Amino acid sequence: MIFPISWLPWIGSGGWLVQIPAYTVGVLIGAISLNVLWQFLPRPKTEPPLVFHWIPFIGNAVSYGADPFRFYVRCREKHGDIFTFILFGTKMTVYLGIQGNEFILNGKLQDVNAEEIYSPLTTPVFGRDVVYDCPNAKLMEQKKFIKFGLTHRALQSHVQLIEKEVLDYIASAPAFGHGQARTGTVDITTAMAQVTIFTAARALQGAEVRAKLTTEFADLYHDLDGGFRPINFVMPWAPLPQNRRRDAAHAKMRAVYTGIIRQRRACGMRDQGEEPDMIWNLMRCTYKDGRPVPDTEMAHMMITLLMAGQHSSASSSAWIMLRLAARPDIAEELYREQVVNLGGGSGAGASSLLPPLQYEDVDKLPLLQNVVRETLRVNSSIHTLMRKVKNPMPVPGTDYIITPDKVLVASPIVTHMSAEYFPDAETWDPHRWDARMAGDEEGDAAEDLVDYGYGATSKGTRSPYLPFGAGRHRCIGEKFAYVNLCTIVATMVRNFRFSTLDGKSWVPPTDYSSLFSRPSQPAVVRWERRFPVG
Repeated sequence: MIFPISWLPWIGSGGWLVQIPAYTVGVLIGAISLNVLWQFLPRPKTEPPLVFHWIPFIGNAVSYGADPFRFYVRCREKHGDIFTFILFGTKMTVYLGIQGNEFILNGKLQDVNAEEIYSPLTTPVFGRDVVYDCPNAKLMEQKKFIKFGLTHRALQSHVQLIEKEVLDYIASAPAFGHGQARTGTVDITTAMAQVTIFTAARALQGAEVRAKLTTEFADLYHDLDGGFRPINFVMPWAPLPQNRRRDAAHAKMRAVYTGIIRQRRACGMRDQGEEPDMIWNLMRCTYKDGRPVPDTEMAHMMITLLMAGQHSSASSSAWIMLRLAARPDIAEELYREQVVNLGGGSGAGASSLLPPLQYEDVDKLPLLQNVVRETLRVNSSIHTLMRKVKNPMPVPGTDYIITPDKVLVASPIVTHMSAEYFPDAETWDPHRWDARMAGDEEGDAAEDLVDYGYGATSKGTRSPYLPFGAGRHRCIGEKFAYVNLCTIVATMVRNFRFSTLDGKSWVPPTDYSSLFSRPSQPAVVRWERRFPVG
């Protein structure tokens, strides 16, 4: 998660400081001086090293907010894997590496707490009594409900729905010439944001929800998404215009979902032949105490699924397409992989002869899977995972004790980008996974399996590769995310060739101003259809 530089309105507002009264300047200088002197005082050996900062309270917000990953790397070079930095008055203790991931992400419930960190931000967006606005035991039950809805049968049906949404989009979107132009350019970040909200809605939530995305849901989603501003970590109640729009959008979207649920209930439970969407699944679920899931909680879980299913997939799919535009040779390999492994011949019209995608096809396309894996490694959507410390936590093998006045920070992207685990780590190379997957190095060890309350899952922290987190808060939609990304990319590649505007291997820098690391906008690429229009 990120607190961007835009939180500091006095930075870059030329001439503003000269208007401060002299006595205020004196107080400010005195506070900075005392802050610097305090940092040079001897520290208890139980305290991790403190990252130097000039301004009290603000601390390291500017350098962290500009590029969290580079900030972590610089601090690691100076202080090692464990250090503390100041972020708006909060002591953030970072523990990097595999041991840090294990210590934080598999910490005991009595020692670390995610709800206190994330609830102020997520509850106004997702709603009450779900995710971080409920006891952890209830959250684990809710994750179990979602897991039951992501069955093998459901995933099988999702592939055709996702492929159709992508095909409908490229046939009608102005950025792709309304399906008529042979070549053109597209802001791929905007296009992928639109594609992924359509695919997430249609596959996970059903035809009724997808139909509404073309009408009221489009604006509602945008207003609700505006609630994911970093300032809402500390002031979710602030009477800001985007927060008023967020609250109004949440109420309207909840009403839409509860209306669908009540209409379905009035018509009777579905037959086995109908689509296995998540709303039907939740309508059949009951908590351990026998209570059915209330309509409002179902609505809030559906809002959560829509937001979660779109955000990370939008960022990841945009990064994948940008990487392929910068490496058209890899894109051509992906296309040839489909032609060879899925059929369709090898002539000029082979693209149009490829059969519709099936769930089982993903296993026949190892390079496609590796493109997704490698992009999730290099361009991870989440750079920071936080937990509030509840009890003193001794760090094994050190003198450090992490006290309850701190927030623990893990950053799996640091191991993703470490040459210790991935040679030439900052180079995007999908083929690095060829040997790794052959040796099953990514696979979870059997002894790492644990049941947090929603079925057996891997702790995952022994791996240097954690694109979906680890421990009890590991992303429950991991399988759907892979299916969604693989289907979207496969469909795009079989229909288009992509390249950068200048023909060079260039990708945009990362935008850290929102909660999800994403490509800086606009990120425009060139496209060319593989087969004649019409």
